[in-house]
Amino acid sequence: MSNQTTQLVPTPGQTVGPFYGYALPFEKDNELLAPGSPGSIRLQGTVYDGAGETVPDAILEIWQPDAQGNIVQKTGSLVRDGYTFTGWGRGAVGYSGVYTFTTVNPGPTSPGAAPFISVAIFARGLTNRLFTRIYLPEDQEALAKDPLLASLEPERRETLIARRDPDGGLTFDIRLQGEGETVFLDFQ
Repeated sequence: MSNQTTQLVPTPGQTVGPFYGYALPFEKDNELLAPGSPGSIRLQGTVYDGAGETVPDAILEIWQPDAQGNIVQKTGSLVRDGYTFTGWGRGAVGYSGVYTFTTVNPGPTSPGAAPFISVAIFARGLTNRLFTRIYLPEDQEALAKDPLLASLEPERRETLIARRDPDGGLTFDIRLQGEGETVFLDFQ
Protein backbone atom coordinates (compact mmCIF):
# COMPACT_ATOMS: atom_id res chain seq x y z
CA MET A 1 0.00 0.00 0.00
CA SER A 2 1.42 3.37 -0.97
CA ASN A 3 1.45 6.55 1.11
CA GLN A 4 0.05 8.59 -1.77
CA THR A 5 -3.08 10.56 -0.96
CA THR A 6 -5.88 10.04 -3.39
CA GLN A 7 -7.97 13.09 -4.24
CA LEU A 8 -11.61 12.05 -4.35
CA VAL A 9 -13.80 13.90 -6.81
CA PRO A 10 -17.54 14.14 -6.16
CA THR A 11 -19.71 12.35 -8.66
CA PRO A 12 -22.47 14.26 -10.45
CA GLY A 13 -26.01 14.11 -9.14
CA GLN A 14 -28.47 11.68 -10.61
CA THR A 15 -30.05 12.91 -13.82
CA VAL A 16 -33.49 14.43 -13.43
CA GLY A 17 -35.41 12.27 -15.87
CA PRO A 18 -37.22 10.98 -17.76
CA PHE A 19 -39.39 9.53 -15.01
CA TYR A 20 -42.08 12.16 -14.80
CA GLY A 21 -45.17 9.99 -15.17
CA TYR A 22 -45.13 9.05 -11.50
CA ALA A 23 -46.17 11.58 -8.85
CA LEU A 24 -45.29 14.78 -10.72
CA PRO A 25 -48.27 15.55 -12.97
CA PHE A 26 -51.50 16.59 -11.29
CA GLU A 27 -54.78 17.93 -12.57
CA LYS A 28 -54.57 21.48 -13.97
CA ASP A 29 -50.91 21.74 -12.97
CA ASN A 30 -50.18 24.24 -15.78
CA GLU A 31 -53.21 26.46 -14.97
CA LEU A 32 -52.26 29.16 -12.49
CA LEU A 33 -55.85 30.29 -12.97
CA ALA A 34 -58.69 28.98 -15.07
CA PRO A 35 -58.46 29.60 -18.83
CA GLY A 36 -60.78 32.44 -19.83
CA SER A 37 -60.55 34.13 -16.42
CA PRO A 38 -60.30 37.93 -16.56
CA GLY A 39 -56.69 38.87 -17.31
CA SER A 40 -55.61 35.34 -18.16
CA ILE A 41 -52.98 34.83 -20.87
CA ARG A 42 -51.30 31.85 -22.45
CA LEU A 43 -47.56 31.46 -21.86
CA GLN A 44 -46.10 29.05 -24.38
CA GLY A 45 -42.84 28.08 -25.97
CA THR A 46 -40.62 25.30 -27.21
CA VAL A 47 -37.68 23.66 -25.45
CA TYR A 48 -34.69 22.91 -27.70
CA ASP A 49 -31.51 20.90 -27.06
CA GLY A 50 -28.00 21.86 -28.18
CA ALA A 51 -28.55 20.46 -31.67
CA GLY A 52 -31.69 22.55 -32.17
CA GLU A 53 -33.98 19.52 -31.77
CA THR A 54 -37.08 19.76 -29.60
CA VAL A 55 -37.00 18.16 -26.15
CA PRO A 56 -40.21 16.12 -25.86
CA ASP A 57 -40.15 15.19 -22.17
CA ALA A 58 -39.02 18.14 -20.05
CA ILE A 59 -40.99 19.66 -17.19
CA LEU A 60 -41.10 23.37 -16.42
CA GLU A 61 -42.10 25.02 -13.15
CA ILE A 62 -42.94 28.72 -12.96
CA TRP A 63 -43.29 31.11 -10.03
CA GLN A 64 -44.53 34.64 -10.41
CA PRO A 65 -46.30 37.56 -8.72
CA ASP A 66 -49.90 38.38 -9.57
CA ALA A 67 -50.88 41.13 -12.01
CA GLN A 68 -50.43 43.78 -9.31
CA GLY A 69 -46.90 42.59 -8.45
CA ASN A 70 -47.88 40.91 -5.18
CA ILE A 71 -46.02 37.76 -4.20
CA VAL A 72 -48.86 35.31 -3.65
CA GLN A 73 -48.91 33.56 -0.28
CA LYS A 74 -52.03 31.42 -0.58
CA THR A 75 -52.29 27.68 -0.36
CA GLY A 76 -53.78 25.58 -3.10
CA SER A 77 -51.00 25.04 -5.62
CA LEU A 78 -51.48 21.28 -5.74
CA VAL A 79 -55.28 21.31 -5.58
CA ARG A 80 -56.51 23.86 -8.10
CA ASP A 81 -59.91 25.35 -7.32
CA GLY A 82 -60.20 27.31 -10.59
CA TYR A 83 -60.38 30.68 -8.80
CA THR A 84 -57.32 31.13 -6.58
CA PHE A 85 -54.17 32.44 -8.26
CA THR A 86 -51.29 30.79 -6.41
CA GLY A 87 -48.37 32.07 -8.47
CA TRP A 88 -46.95 28.59 -9.12
CA GLY A 89 -47.45 26.01 -11.84
CA ARG A 90 -45.87 22.98 -13.42
CA GLY A 91 -46.22 21.97 -17.04
CA ALA A 92 -44.96 19.02 -19.02
CA VAL A 93 -43.51 19.60 -22.45
CA GLY A 94 -45.46 17.69 -25.08
CA TYR A 95 -44.06 15.37 -27.75
CA SER A 96 -43.58 18.37 -30.03
CA GLY A 97 -41.38 20.09 -27.43
CA VAL A 98 -44.04 22.73 -26.72
CA TYR A 99 -45.17 23.78 -23.23
CA THR A 100 -48.10 25.96 -22.24
CA PHE A 101 -49.38 27.66 -19.08
CA THR A 102 -52.48 29.69 -18.33
CA THR A 103 -51.38 32.59 -16.16
CA VAL A 104 -51.45 36.41 -15.92
CA ASN A 105 -48.95 39.07 -16.89
CA PRO A 106 -46.91 39.48 -13.72
CA GLY A 107 -46.79 42.96 -12.25
CA PRO A 108 -43.60 44.64 -11.04
CA THR A 109 -42.75 43.73 -7.44
CA SER A 110 -41.52 47.29 -6.80
CA PRO A 111 -42.11 50.59 -8.63
CA GLY A 112 -40.14 50.74 -11.87
CA ALA A 113 -38.97 47.11 -11.68
CA ALA A 114 -39.14 44.88 -14.74
CA PRO A 115 -41.80 42.18 -14.25
CA PHE A 116 -40.67 38.60 -14.79
CA ILE A 117 -41.63 34.98 -14.32
CA SER A 118 -39.11 32.61 -12.68
CA VAL A 119 -38.64 29.25 -14.40
CA ALA A 120 -37.06 25.92 -13.44
CA ILE A 121 -36.38 23.35 -16.18
CA PHE A 122 -36.08 19.61 -15.57
CA ALA A 123 -35.01 17.49 -18.54
CA ARG A 124 -33.26 14.26 -19.39
CA GLY A 125 -29.51 14.53 -19.42
CA LEU A 126 -29.46 17.37 -16.89
CA THR A 127 -27.79 16.49 -13.62
CA ASN A 128 -29.52 19.41 -11.93
CA ARG A 129 -32.48 21.61 -12.78
CA LEU A 130 -31.83 24.86 -14.60
CA PHE A 131 -33.19 28.27 -13.60
CA THR A 132 -34.01 31.24 -15.80
CA ARG A 133 -36.39 34.17 -16.07
CA ILE A 134 -39.02 35.29 -18.55
CA TYR A 135 -39.24 39.08 -18.80
CA LEU A 136 -42.21 40.89 -20.35
CA PRO A 137 -41.18 42.77 -23.52
CA GLU A 138 -43.09 46.05 -23.20
CA ASP A 139 -41.41 48.30 -20.60
CA GLN A 140 -38.05 49.04 -22.22
CA GLU A 141 -37.07 51.51 -19.50
CA ALA A 142 -37.62 48.94 -16.74
CA LEU A 143 -35.76 46.29 -18.77
CA ALA A 144 -32.79 48.65 -19.20
CA LYS A 145 -32.63 49.24 -15.42
CA ASP A 146 -32.95 45.59 -14.39
CA PRO A 147 -29.67 44.55 -12.67
CA LEU A 148 -29.60 41.06 -14.19
CA LEU A 149 -30.35 42.20 -17.73
CA ALA A 150 -27.92 45.13 -17.44
CA SER A 151 -25.12 42.68 -16.55
CA LEU A 152 -25.52 40.80 -19.86
CA GLU A 153 -24.37 41.46 -23.41
CA PRO A 154 -27.31 42.57 -25.64
CA GLU A 155 -27.54 39.27 -27.55
CA ARG A 156 -27.58 37.28 -24.29
CA ARG A 157 -30.12 39.67 -22.74
CA GLU A 158 -32.56 38.93 -25.57
CA THR A 159 -32.70 35.25 -24.56
CA LEU A 160 -34.61 36.29 -21.41
CA ILE A 161 -37.27 38.49 -23.02
CA ALA A 162 -40.52 36.91 -24.23
CA ARG A 163 -42.34 37.80 -27.43
CA ARG A 164 -45.87 39.18 -27.19
CA ASP A 165 -48.32 37.18 -29.29
CA PRO A 166 -51.14 38.82 -31.31
CA ASP A 167 -53.70 37.37 -28.87
CA GLY A 168 -51.92 39.01 -25.89
CA GLY A 169 -50.15 35.85 -24.73
CA LEU A 170 -46.41 35.33 -24.42
CA THR A 171 -44.01 33.05 -26.30
CA PHE A 172 -40.70 32.14 -24.72
CA ASP A 173 -38.47 29.48 -26.27
CA ILE A 174 -35.78 27.80 -24.17
CA ARG A 175 -32.52 26.69 -25.73
CA LEU A 176 -30.57 24.41 -23.41
CA GLN A 177 -27.25 24.75 -25.29
CA GLY A 178 -25.68 26.04 -28.45
CA GLU A 179 -26.46 29.07 -30.55
CA GLY A 180 -28.89 31.39 -28.80
CA GLU A 181 -28.58 29.44 -25.53
CA THR A 182 -30.93 30.80 -22.89
CA VAL A 183 -29.21 32.55 -19.98
CA PHE A 184 -29.41 30.28 -16.94
CA LEU A 185 -28.98 31.47 -13.37
CA ASP A 186 -26.77 29.95 -10.69
CA PHE A 187 -28.13 30.32 -7.18
CA GLN A 188 -25.53 29.83 -4.46
